[in-house]
Amino acid sequence: MKYDVIIIGAGPGGIFTAMELAKNDKDLKILMLEKGNSIEKRICPKRKTGVCVGCKPCNITTGFAGAGAYSDGKLSLSPDVGGELPEYIGYQATVDLIKYTDDIYLHFGADQRVHGLDHPEKIRDIRTKAIQSNLKLIECPIRHMGTEVGYTIYQRIQNHLLNDLGIEIKFRTPVQSLIVENNEVTGVIAKGETYLADKVVAAVGRDGSEWFKAMCDDYKVKTMVGKVDIGIRLETRNEVMQEINDALYEGKLVYYTPTFDDSVRTFCSNPGGVVSTENYDNDLAVVNGHSYKSENLKTDNTNFALLVSKSFTEPFKEAIAYGKHIAGLGNMLTGNKIMVQRYGDFLRGRRTTAERLMRNNIRPTLMDAVPGDLCLVLPYRIMKDIDEMIQALNHVSPGLASDETLLYGVEVKFYSNKVEVDKNFQSSVKNLYVLGDGAGVTRGLMQASANGVFVARNLYND
Repeated sequence: MKYDVIIIGAGPGGIFTAMELAKNDKDLKILMLEKGNSIEKRICPKRKTGVCVGCKPCNITTGFAGAGAYSDGKLSLSPDVGGELPEYIGYQATVDLIKYTDDIYLHFGADQRVHGLDHPEKIRDIRTKAIQSNLKLIECPIRHMGTEVGYTIYQRIQNHLLNDLGIEIKFRTPVQSLIVENNEVTGVIAKGETYLADKVVAAVGRDGSEWFKAMCDDYKVKTMVGKVDIGIRLETRNEVMQEINDALYEGKLVYYTPTFDDSVRTFCSNPGGVVSTENYDNDLAVVNGHSYKSENLKTDNTNFALLVSKSFTEPFKEAIAYGKHIAGLGNMLTGNKIMVQRYGDFLRGRRTTAERLMRNNIRPTLMDAVPGDLCLVLPYRIMKDIDEMIQALNHVSPGLASDETLLYGVEVKFYSNKVEVDKNFQSSVKNLYVLGDGAGVTRGLMQASANGVFVARNLYND
């Protein structure tokens, strides 16, 4: 089985690589290998029953369109958000690719409305309060697809790849290993089958980042120790976040903490959304969030992540394992569920009990979250960073530092395996190209999609 190009992963990076390759050369023989299910089979029973049944693989973190697209489906339209693509290809080139990619999403049905452009006076007021609190407001136009609408959009894209472009996609076919000879990739092994190709594009997302790190170690692919983001997901009432929700939809704020000078950022805000669980390798539960487009499915709460970015120096090289270890401590205390704690209990260093949670005005949207004590899970430095960030945010959104605000843990973003690449994203192994979250280049849907377009356009330019 010989192909021109094999793409590992059918998330946004892989999708847009395949689409652009086929657009530019309809005669290319392209194979996509995806660990998870096709879009129509990506059904999470927990969203209806409230109980995780342990789907293998997890339909939230794997499958066509990837993890991010199946949670909330936000397209960040600024090069300043969602990854480091401008550092690789330049700022203006990133702007142009985001515009190009956004037009494709619009063609397949994304909402025409862009949040963050139509309330300049409200945004100015938010920016002023942020500056007064030593917070940096990153202004980023956002196109919100929504969980259920994103599903429909990616269904159309999947059909386009299969039926119009003739791209072969094998679902539930995880790649076990690369085939590398004399420092040149010649194919992959997946489910015991050998697939050969002139070029291989690794477009794995966060779920595949640990596997790809192992591949890099095995085949001496040059990498750098990247960052790992560790933190919590905060949930509060919509009323507290109304100013930011109305003006920006998602307020992207960065803070450098006074005690440790660590960077803490808000991430993936979901107005009227729900807190959710992601399962990695079917045995590690981490927290996330999503929101629907339909008003009928909105809740009374807004949730967003507070993530502390940690960089490591030699000799430490296991940033992904470090993040998984911390998440694993939370799982150990909750029976592989997500822990929830009231902010007031977090401040006082005491465990949240079911009784205290019941008298809260803010009702948790993650129904099976286990009341507990995040102080037994998170390192002191990260706890201190989170506390100082909440206090700063309280000046922008008064009421956020209420005792009743809910903190869920642990949220970890696994994109810390940063691969060294050339100008066309070719790794140190010849004909092996890497992109997206799993390669440490991007951290969101739009930059991953744009990264895929760039790689496709330059795949034969070496």
